[in-house]
Amino acid sequence: MAEAAAEKRKKVTIPSLNKKRENKEPIVQLAVYDYETAIIADRVGVDILCVSDTGGMVLFGHESTTSVSFEEVMFMAQAVKRGSQYGLRMVDMPYMSFHLSAQQAVDNAAKYVSQAGAEVMKCEGNQHHAKYIEAIVKAGIPVQGHIGITPMRMPQLGGFVAQGKTADRAKELVDDAWAMVDAGCFSIMCEVTTAEVCQYLSEVLPVPVISLGAGNQADGVHIIGSDLFHLYEKHVPRHSKIYVDLVPIIEKGLTDYRDEVRKRIYPGKEHSVYMKDDELKKFAELVGWKGNPNQRFPVGK
Repeated sequence: MAEAAAEKRKKVTIPSLNKKRENKEPIVQLAVYDYETAIIADRVGVDILCVSDTGGMVLFGHESTTSVSFEEVMFMAQAVKRGSQYGLRMVDMPYMSFHLSAQQAVDNAAKYVSQAGAEVMKCEGNQHHAKYIEAIVKAGIPVQGHIGITPMRMPQLGGFVAQGKTADRAKELVDDAWAMVDAGCFSIMCEVTTAEVCQYLSEVLPVPVISLGAGNQADGVHIIGSDLFHLYEKHVPRHSKIYVDLVPIIEKGLTDYRDEVRKRIYPGKEHSVYMKDDELKKFAELVGWKGNPNQRFPVGK
């Protein structure tokens, strides 16, 4: 059924996302890091495949996104490109990859487009980064603005705490969002802002607003793909929902594998290839092997 649905899908574009917003159809956005997940997400109808820098923590063991390199995000983006054809491919620009100058921002965004088939960028920050985001947009590369909890600014924000709990901070977030819209962003993502801030922005902004842990009244929802399956055990955010806990399933599979290897159960005959009798006889004569193929180990020469 999923494959049949995939064949009928049309390529997701920014105009088609705007149409969804107009029709009040929720946009589904997912952080994806690898080829196989991209294939499945594309097949089931995910709208936006976001190559998030959090993949560096899940796949490569980084302690935070600030140490995830430009090249590592490139590797993930290239894998997702190979596995997708319908979803809009987004790259989360990593730490300090667009913050120093307009030229740096455009150059790096262009590399993700030309080398990894990215179609849009995601840039986290605030109104102070808007001028660099605007440069990327003016160069012809669409950008989703990312406000609220921005992992690159954790120390400044006081850690992983919800944003917009006070009226003043909520107003700052609104100003950040408008600055990014004025810079040309085609969408805004609110990460762990209060639900009220996200809902307000979805009502007043002229572009789709995506919620990541910011309530369910936005134009769409984003979640970290690994969180769906509990594949990052160090931390499970409050806003994440584990749909299938793969950890015990993987542990059982690995434990069964370990035990069967130790007991010489795996690989069995059904997993092995054997020579035909005449070739085996000839081979034994050529090498002087006197072993019995039915035994686990050959016996002498």
